[in-house]
Amino acid sequence: MKGKAVIAMSGGVDSSVAAWLMREEGYDCIGITLKLFTNDDLGLKRNHSCCSLEDIEDARQVAYHMGMPHYVLNFSGDFRDRVIRRFIETYEQGGTPNPCIDCNRYIKFESLLCRARQLDFDTVVTGHYARIERESASGRFLLRKGRDAKKDQSYVLYCLTQEQLAHTIFPLGDKTKGEVREIALAQGLVNAKKHDSQDICFVPDRDYPRFIETYTGKQPEGGNILNGEGMVLGRHRGLIRYTIGQRRGVGVSSARPLYVTAKSVADNTLTLGPEESLYSRSLIAGDCNFISSDALERRRRVMVKTRYLQAEQGAVAEQVGPRSIRIDFDAPQRAITAGQAAVLYDGDYVVGGGTILGNGLERL
Repeated sequence: MKGKAVIAMSGGVDSSVAAWLMREEGYDCIGITLKLFTNDDLGLKRNHSCCSLEDIEDARQVAYHMGMPHYVLNFSGDFRDRVIRRFIETYEQGGTPNPCIDCNRYIKFESLLCRARQLDFDTVVTGHYARIERESASGRFLLRKGRDAKKDQSYVLYCLTQEQLAHTIFPLGDKTKGEVREIALAQGLVNAKKHDSQDICFVPDRDYPRFIETYTGKQPEGGNILNGEGMVLGRHRGLIRYTIGQRRGVGVSSARPLYVTAKSVADNTLTLGPEESLYSRSLIAGDCNFISSDALERRRRVMVKTRYLQAEQGAVAEQVGPRSIRIDFDAPQRAITAGQAAVLYDGDYVVGGGTILGNGLERL
């Protein structure tokens, strides 16, 4: 046996094929499905979200098909405190969060790794499309994009520490999605044709304000909508209902299109402006994690993504605090949004990243 590995099995095809590949490599594996929340508690239908009985059963059937033990572990308390609560707080503070990053950071590669060690397993395996390499000279673990550019998930993994990378394997990093489907079909896996989830797991209908209102029991307070000169244009229905760059649904008529350009929690105002006012050349990101080195020792050229699906943009990054960086872009960027992640790349490799803050943006 090569080693002992815990496979995080969601019930989807990616984690199932990851399990099969690890078994083929000779690892002693167990499958673990994480129970992150109860759908009924969140007002969700079982067949529209993960953590459903169907997903658990799919994972169980795949594990049984491979002759591999399978367990369901309840991580709902950690998920509530470290993912859902942070999601709500970020919206309430005027930002737009990315809970998938928090789930990876605190649940899959922290809580699960801790549990794996308690079970005397030394490796956590997931179905992410990314690659981990070890630099021979320094012994440092590096995070690299997945070979399938359309499926690459390195953006949501920038927060992994050296300790976590040392005990993690991504078997799909060198595979394309098509190749993964072919393996699943060839092995007769029950979920070989199962569709990928595209939504935040606990808000599958994408109605984030409704979720927050239902979960907290609080109705967001309305306030004034302003233009760039401070003139009142109308009333908003609660800041959690809006995000930077939004045009539709703001409730203000104008001869030219107006977009959400700022949200002020301090005075509960929403500011609208023309599209050109959405562009910024710089940002500050905090709570940074660095992968290729312990810190940015100098200003350096990088490519940057400020959203998961955004094309990389040329920039210069500089560390301005123990865990904060400033990024100056070559070209103005549209709708840089507090709460999202700014992830730095050097070619295929993740340099690091951090959470975009609500201050430090320089407008054109």
